[in-house]
Amino acid sequence: MELLDIHTLAFLIFFGFMAAFVDSVVGGGGLISVPALMWTGLPPVTVLGTNKVAAVMGALTSFVTFLRSGKVDGWLIRRLFPCSLVGSAIGVLAVRLVPPEILRPLVVVMLLFVLIYSIVKKEWGRDATYAGMSRRLLVLSVLTAFGFGFYDGFFGPGTGSFLLFAFLVIGFDFIGAAANARALNFASNIAAAILFSYLGEVNFSYAIPMGISMIVGAWCGARVALAKGVGYVRPLFIIMTAVLIGKQILELLK
Repeated sequence: MELLDIHTLAFLIFFGFMAAFVDSVVGGGGLISVPALMWTGLPPVTVLGTNKVAAVMGALTSFVTFLRSGKVDGWLIRRLFPCSLVGSAIGVLAVRLVPPEILRPLVVVMLLFVLIYSIVKKEWGRDATYAGMSRRLLVLSVLTAFGFGFYDGFFGPGTGSFLLFAFLVIGFDFIGAAANARALNFASNIAAAILFSYLGEVNFSYAIPMGISMIVGAWCGARVALAKGVGYVRPLFIIMTAVLIGKQILELLK
């Protein structure tokens, strides 16, 4: 691995921490980490691979932190985790064949729906109403986990927001939704990180220091979310979703 100069190292550590802090709660960390990696001059596909390898370290940390807090539904995640894993692997393979930019207009529409619904339904997600899975709901949840896993491997922006929204829909409060969303996001990150590494699209000299800082950022972010509760997670979710929409619209207008 190449040795990094102190300025590049400090740059990656700072932005890795900030990205993981936000991502550990509501997703959207890629809005910080991907531009930071692009600034270093890495090729675009290598940026995506390097980001996934770094992000999986932070995702594991936030997942374990939420798991220890008792906020992760073990029965449900054991069934959905493999779906996100397989979906993401297929998505990474597909991105080499089809330009992911074709999804951007649809993503903007979906994020707008998520944002408007979350703002209008002020009491939504304040209290948990989830009471278990019916057969029909489990099938829909499996398809959703696979679909967003594929999306994360194929394109990515907004995956955390979509997963959190999906868990809110089935009755989790914002903290429970954030915890379970991080579990599935960890699954999709693992598959993508392994495949990008296998395909030689990862710069480990950048991924490792950024990933270590993401471990710290993810731990801090998850702990703050657990301490401050729904009143902290809901507004952060709305802010990050709005920022994601703005970013995707700017990309469409280029």
